[in-house]
Amino acid sequence: MAKKTYDLLFKLLLIGDSGVGKTCVLFRFSDDAFNTTFISTIGIDFKIKTVELQGKKIKLQIWDTAGQERFHTITTSYYRGAMGIMLHANEDVERMLLGNKCDMEDKRVVPKAKGEQIAREHGIRFFETSAKANINIEKAFLTLAEDILRKTPVKEPNSENVDISSGGGVTGWKSKCCS
Repeated sequence: MAKKTYDLLFKLLLIGDSGVGKTCVLFRFSDDAFNTTFISTIGIDFKIKTVELQGKKIKLQIWDTAGQERFHTITTSYYRGAMGIMLHANEDVERMLLGNKCDMEDKRVVPKAKGEQIAREHGIRFFETSAKANINIEKAFLTLAEDILRKTPVKEPNSENVDISSGGGVTGWKSKCCS
């Protein structure tokens, strides 16, 4: 049996409308890469990244959901077991609102103050991010993981969580999204 290389496993979800940059955010965090030709996620995809927080090795299993409404019934089945969600969540999980593509000031649709107001009203964190310019990507993921760690009792990872040792994709089928 292979030796476990982490102390805790956190399942995180990226949820939001199609084209908002969920896949770009994930690839910037997991691979420190940005690609203008990323294509829309079909169904669900994921990446794995292990980080060290407060002396513990934490494996982040980050699920990237399709934003199109037609995939809603597929993607919602992955919500179970989530410990943190960026963009939308139930009350029992750590939540965070991201205003992505903040580098595109000339195409801004939502003012920063509006994002901050929505986050304040819902009692959640808010970060403006840019996968392209690498603004606040790592900070957002590590902050979410720290928030989960803070409320996690010391125990072994839950065997119900999917444990995938490398960050390959589930579907791999995509069509154009981030520009």
